[in-house]
Amino acid sequence: MSHMSVERNRRKQMNENLKVLRSLTPCFYVKRGDQASIIGGVVEFIKELHQVLQSLESKKRRKSLSPGRSPRPLQAIATPPPDGPLGFENVNELGACCNSPIADVEAKICGPNVVLKTVSRQIPGQIVKIITILESLSFEILHLNISSTDDNVLYSFVIKIGLECQLSVEDLALKVQQSFSYVNSHE
Repeated sequence: MSHMSVERNRRKQMNENLKVLRSLTPCFYVKRGDQASIIGGVVEFIKELHQVLQSLESKKRRKSLSPGRSPRPLQAIATPPPDGPLGFENVNELGACCNSPIADVEAKICGPNVVLKTVSRQIPGQIVKIITILESLSFEILHLNISSTDDNVLYSFVIKIGLECQLSVEDLALKVQQSFSYVNSHE
C-alpha cells in the first residue's frame, strides 16, 4: 500500500471514531463539529462521569458503614400514593412521573444530568416557579426548551446533578408538580 492510501485509511478511521464519540456524548458537551470540539466535549463528559462515579462509590461506602437510614440519592423510586390526587408511575429504572389534572411532570436521569419535562396549560409565571425550585434545590440548569401549542406548553430542562444531591427523582418530580398546584390554587 502506498503512503497516501495508508493516510487516507487512517483519516477515514479517525472520522468514523469521531462520529461514534460524538453520538455517544450528550449534545450540550459538543458545541461544534470540528475534531478539537468533539474531543474536548468528550473529555468533559468523561470527567463528569468520573465525578459521578466517585460520588456514587463514596455514597455507597458511607451507606454500608452507616447503620442508620441515609437520604436517598437521585434514583427511581416511583410508587403510587394510596389515595392521593397525584399519580406516579415508573418511567424506567432511572426516572419517575408525577401526573395530575393540572400538569404532567417527568424526570429521568440521563448520564450525569436529569431531563425534566412538564406539560400543562399555559400558566403565567410558571416557568419562573420551576426555575426557582430547581435553583433552591441546588440544581444547575444547563438547557431549557419551551414549546407551546394552543393553550398547552412543554418545558424541557436538562439539569446537572450536584455531587451532594440527596433528592430522589420521585421527590424532584413531586416538588415541581407541587409548584403547579400552588399556582393553580392562588390564581
